[in-house]
Amino acid sequence: MKFTRRPDLDPQTRIDIVILAWLQQGVYGKMTQIAQAYQISRTFLYQLLLMANLQLETLFSDEKLLFQKDHRHLDQLLLLLRLEGNCSLLSISSILKALEYHPNSLGSLSQFFHNAGQALPSTLLMPSKKLVFYLSDEIFAIHVPILVTIDARSTTILNIELASDRSAETWKAHFEALEDHHFFSLGMASDRGKGVVAGYQAACDMAWWVADYFHEFRDLFEVRHQLERKAYAAMNKEYEAARTFANAKSEANLHKRLQQYETAHRACEQVITLYDQLDVLLHLLRDALHICSPHGKRRTQENVRSELALLFDMIEALDGAALTHALKPIRKHLDDLLVPFQHVEVIAAELRAVVPHDAVDFLVLAWHQDHLSYQSGSKPKRYHQRERDFCLACAEGLLSDAFDTLKVLVFDKLDSIVRASSLVEMVNSLMRPYLNSCKGQITQETLNLIMFYDSFQLRLPKNDYQRS
Repeated sequence: MKFTRRPDLDPQTRIDIVILAWLQQGVYGKMTQIAQAYQISRTFLYQLLLMANLQLETLFSDEKLLFQKDHRHLDQLLLLLRLEGNCSLLSISSILKALEYHPNSLGSLSQFFHNAGQALPSTLLMPSKKLVFYLSDEIFAIHVPILVTIDARSTTILNIELASDRSAETWKAHFEALEDHHFFSLGMASDRGKGVVAGYQAACDMAWWVADYFHEFRDLFEVRHQLERKAYAAMNKEYEAARTFANAKSEANLHKRLQQYETAHRACEQVITLYDQLDVLLHLLRDALHICSPHGKRRTQENVRSELALLFDMIEALDGAALTHALKPIRKHLDDLLVPFQHVEVIAAELRAVVPHDAVDFLVLAWHQDHLSYQSGSKPKRYHQRERDFCLACAEGLLSDAFDTLKVLVFDKLDSIVRASSLVEMVNSLMRPYLNSCKGQITQETLNLIMFYDSFQLRLPKNDYQRS
């Protein structure tokens, strides 16, 4: 059968056919009558109805393409894919093409994110003066430094910038930009990078600088890990020597294998003893850096100095070249390790002016036990919680109605003590997926977007910076 296009069935005529067919739907014989009147097949008539229904459903349906509804929703989708989904521009382009959203080219997407990042600042702006404690660090994207500063309490990114270098002058300008945006530093914790330390001291010469305990003692604790691995290796050698001795048959071979076992046993005992002694001393070293002693007494700078000096002498007496090498820079920077305790003494003097002395001691100890409970397993955790509750009950008996107010005051003051900058590494883990998705070729505009997006994420609960 030959089909031909009917020039008399123009668009308006087809619309009239569809309207007539809609009105007559369900009436017996009407479709055949309409088909005969216009000299068309009933199949063609039903095809017209089907296409008309599809077009009207698309036109009046709520499920429209995002760009047909509102460009704002497409912008939100793009930002979510980039920031929450960590998608590369190529992946976003593929997703938009699959969904038939426009524009979807790489050039348009790159321009969109560039414009969005350019509209955002690299430094947060406060309406009024804000006192904060800085945590600062450097992140690298293909050897290009990214300077980052966050707030120790809220973990909010305050300033993030792609720098040409990490010199003292660059860091000084970084901190001066924060001051221009109404941030004023109570202090800063960082590693011992020359640029960041010199730049901070040049910009904020009157504020505290706190050496990061993690970086300061990392080499010393690494020696313990090395000794642990050596101890396990020596145990394996001893076990192998014992197995070889058990398989020996002749008297000469038995004597030879026995000597080998005794040598392996002595070496194993020596390494295990050295590891155990170092492990105990490092445990005491960790305790010596706590604000309060195990007996509940607040530590002073001189107490901590004498304890650390004694522990360093005992560690060095273990006679290990690696230990002596690891202790050398720690001894040199001993004064820097005592800065948090100097901060504690200043806070204690301020608190004693408004809180009775006995109550201050109980509240400080309660804060200390609460702090330790976050770092402990289930059984020690319950112990620290009981001690905390006991100290709070004693303080409440001394303060009566003023307890709630003064407890908040004391805990808030003590929460401002910072001894590590490890929380700034959180920004490194936050940015690493973005650096991977763009092959390390990150721009300042992308950093602005990351900082802006992070500002709207859920902040860490109180004391999380202490738990780290």
